[in-house]
Amino acid sequence: MKDDYNTMPLSAHRLELTGRERLTVSGVEDVERFDETGIVMSTGAGMLVVTGENLHIGKLSLDGGELHVDGRIDSISYEDGGAERGGFFQRLFG
Repeated sequence: MKDDYNTMPLSAHRLELTGRERLTVSGVEDVERFDETGIVMSTGAGMLVVTGENLHIGKLSLDGGELHVDGRIDSISYEDGGAERGGFFQRLFG
């Protein structure tokens, strides 16, 4: 009998926020864009957008799917695809 409850999918996704200064994300598939005010990444749960100030990627391991972000984190949000996506990214990084 197969035990589906104890197996973790390949694209397992987890967020861990410590204060507003450190974020660890697992399940990262690709980093689309980043600068000091925003990071956009593709995860197993969808497109994740992190905004803030003085953001720096401390560690990135796409093989392990883990990303560490340091800086002042103002928001973390998931974005749906579609027509709205281009407008949001344009405003964020325009």
